[in-house]
Amino acid sequence: MNHEFDKNYWESHWDGTHGSSGLPAHPALSAELTDLRPGTAIDAGSGEGAEATWLAAHGWAVTAVDISAHAVTRAAASTSLGTGGGSVTWIEADLTEWEPDQSVDLVTTFYAHPTMPQLAFYKRISEWVAPHGTLLIVGHCHHGSHSDGHMHPENAVATPEQVRNLLDPGEWVVHTAEIRERVVRPHGDAPVALADVIIRAQRRPAPSPTGDR
Repeated sequence: MNHEFDKNYWESHWDGTHGSSGLPAHPALSAELTDLRPGTAIDAGSGEGAEATWLAAHGWAVTAVDISAHAVTRAAASTSLGTGGGSVTWIEADLTEWEPDQSVDLVTTFYAHPTMPQLAFYKRISEWVAPHGTLLIVGHCHHGSHSDGHMHPENAVATPEQVRNLLDPGEWVVHTAEIRERVVRPHGDAPVALADVIIRAQRRPAPSPTGDR
């Protein structure tokens, strides 16, 4: 079944009848990022805010962007940052149009689907990563489905190999490019098996200007 992942779709997805997923922040955060020094971050497609909140609780200054007003309002209302020293700025915006004012140390995205093809979206957000910074992508496996059983459109998924090939090796070092399986229990209900595409890459330093010694 095909979807147009526009604002109307996501407002419907995040309205009060759907409620929270009941899941904590994605485990790829602790698996991939705990060795990084906190800095500035963008969470692209922040949804109900679990991942942005996790980052802030671990010291990051996060800009969390989502197209859905329902999602942004709910996330902002439920944020509890603890004592990590970070912060979250919540922004309602279309990620196919929105641009940050400057590049950041970390860009993350978790299951975000915009109106543009998935690989084009990943390429777009990768451009927001500063030299030495990190890109963390978590997406649905190519043949995976949502917990309600419907499949993802072909242009809304990508394999680890496709994302790796998207990142120019002259600009990026890819540390992780794999599929990880896990079992979750939303709201304590029946277990649901998920297969996630996980990509973590670091942008190489900018080349020195010609003539520098």
